[in-house]
Amino acid sequence: MNRIEQKFLKLSDKGRTALVTFIMAGDPSLKTSAEVLKALPENGADIIEIGMPFTDPAADGVTIQKAGLRALEAGATLRHTLDMVKNFREDDSETPIILMGYANPLFAYGMADFAKTASEYGVDGLIIVDLPPEEDCILREHTQQYGLDIIRLITPTTDEERLPKVLDGAGGFLYYVSITGVTGAAKPDPEALKPHIQAIKSKSKLPVVIGFGIKTPEDAKNMAGLADGIVVGSSIVEKIALLQGDKKDISDVSDFVKSLSTALK
Repeated sequence: MNRIEQKFLKLSDKGRTALVTFIMAGDPSLKTSAEVLKALPENGADIIEIGMPFTDPAADGVTIQKAGLRALEAGATLRHTLDMVKNFREDDSETPIILMGYANPLFAYGMADFAKTASEYGVDGLIIVDLPPEEDCILREHTQQYGLDIIRLITPTTDEERLPKVLDGAGGFLYYVSITGVTGAAKPDPEALKPHIQAIKSKSKLPVVIGFGIKTPEDAKNMAGLADGIVVGSSIVEKIALLQGDKKDISDVSDFVKSLSTALK
């Protein structure tokens, strides 16, 4: 049983919804990003998604696009992102880490080398938003070898005909994109999502995690009963954006994550 499975099992025993937090590697600097990452679990993050900076993040809204640009300007690379996970694992061997991003940097790095290094450094799963199931076999042949989960995206437009293809080869959990649009867009409607999520859970034993449009502790609380976890990204990244310049105190970020975790309890 890997870290992701262990985490969801532990939370299920407690009757709790998982808080999945997203940050961009290297934003607003390599050092500050590492400090924020280290602080997330102690403030209630159950699973952490780390964005891999990329110059053309088509699925991301303005907030995360800017975070990626800040990270690139700070010198962040895919190697830095992997090193960030490796350093995190020196103190935390339990919190699941998911790398989220786009296929181009992985192709440039080399799929086999990336999967091997990611596994050795302590990555548990990958979300590659521009690699649909029909095209991720080139990655899966390596991730399967090294025990990395490929976490698939399911959207409100994923119908019964499409769903089996999305589920084939999926691992870790299913990431339900709650709105049709980019990250940080309009808030989702819990009642409208409920039938689709129930249909998905009837077809798969994987946990379902809801992302996109969840910004506040109130949003988190409202969505908690629908799925096994919720993802908060843009609103955390907005807090991190304020750490630019001379501001080094990350307490505002930590306090916000803590408020999200408290809302789920």
